[in-house]
Amino acid sequence: MKNKFKVALCAVWLCVTLLTLIAAQDKVNVTGAWVFQVETSAGSGSPTITFKQDGETLTGRYSGQLGEADLKGTVKGNQIQFSFDPGVGVVVYTGTIENGTMKGKVELGDQASGTWTAKRKE
Repeated sequence: MKNKFKVALCAVWLCVTLLTLIAAQDKVNVTGAWVFQVETSAGSGSPTITFKQDGETLTGRYSGQLGEADLKGTVKGNQIQFSFDPGVGVVVYTGTIENGTMKGKVELGDQASGTWTAKRKE
């Protein structure tokens, strides 16, 4: 009887520990300045994007070849999505966050599309 109790107690402890680790991994925060490397069919660039994250809500500012613009988006788990309008059409970034870096795809309105990577600005 004592052995069954010990086994059950260990199983509960293991489940709680795993759930805690999973929850900790989901808490991604991208607040701060990031340097992007963008490659599109219309050319390449390295804008700086500053984010402010509040839960899943993302706001911030784009600064790069397209000028400067405020942005809005979301962070859900390790998925990021944000957009802004620099005056030439809406630019939409989608991607993933992993180990302190980000990568994904960008759509520059009807003008071009491409890929991007980003790391925190030092």
